Amino acid sequence: MQQITDLKAILHSKRANIYYLEYCRVMQKDGRVLYLTEAKHENQYWNIPIANTTVIILGTGTSITQAAMRMLATAGVLVGFSGGGATPLFMGSEIEWLTPQNEYRPTEYMQYWMSFWFDEQKRFEVAKQFQYARIQYIEKVWAKDRDLKEYGFHLSDHDIAFALQDFTQKIPKLTKVGNLLLAEAQTTKQLYKIAVTRCGQTSFTRNPKEGDLTNTFLNHGNYLAYGLAASTLWVLGIPHSFAVMHGKTRRGALVFDVADLIKDAVVLPSAFICAKEKMTEQEFRQYVLQKMTEHKCLDFMFEQIKLLACKNKNISEVTL
Repeated sequence: MQQITDLKAILHSKRANIYYLEYCRVMQKDGRVLYLTEAKHENQYWNIPIANTTVIILGTGTSITQAAMRMLATAGVLVGFSGGGATPLFMGSEIEWLTPQNEYRPTEYMQYWMSFWFDEQKRFEVAKQFQYARIQYIEKVWAKDRDLKEYGFHLSDHDIAFALQDFTQKIPKLTKVGNLLLAEAQTTKQLYKIAVTRCGQTSFTRNPKEGDLTNTFLNHGNYLAYGLAASTLWVLGIPHSFAVMHGKTRRGALVFDVADLIKDAVVLPSAFICAKEKMTEQEFRQYVLQKMTEHKCLDFMFEQIKLLACKNKNISEVTL
């Protein structure tokens, strides 16, 4: 069996895999975590490289053994139970996820997060920094992604430039979290409209319960982003309840704040492109996970949370 130190050899910020599983049994066998699918004439086993995995989402028709959970916890893999298509999440501690138990995670990030969190004005300023980072990440991803350019997502286009510049100019003038949430929602609505025009889906309306392909892909991609956010916060030792924007209205709290850093940049255009190409849900999942890896979404989340937690603090960085 692998040693604990071996299982944690790959830094969380560098791990490549997120798994969504359906109609299978997850188990431990010969020191590995496998998932078993039942075929008509034989059962098939597939290995999960847990040392290079951040999140496993268990969907319809799944079960998991205690021994497998023990190994996943040892490797620092978060586990969530969901409905079909990875949404919605049903069960988990820390608001949304079954988090591994580890008493040796860093403490300084939580302590520095608390140093500003109880001050409403400082908390609001951090919320604004989240939005600036979100806009900068959209600009970075959309400027270099070949697929987005192929489908007409160009930063120099008037509607895209206006949406991002308008939000950037509004942020410093806002005085309440509610107003910031409203401005954020208006910007995302503009980005939806931009994606609609690029992908020719004029009948689209954002409704998580609608059931059309684009809405389904958006739901699925968002929950993958929530998995990355939850993993980031667990590694840094910051509880999900200490949100800077969504705390008063959303149970996921800080998970939603962190996931928002990458959703508009990666998940939103991917959902529209894949729906236009009439991909299957599995093909979409592979596509968006590849984009998350290509654009180093997890690295970006870690960088931003560490930066905001440690801002103006003279501390030595912890490698994660």
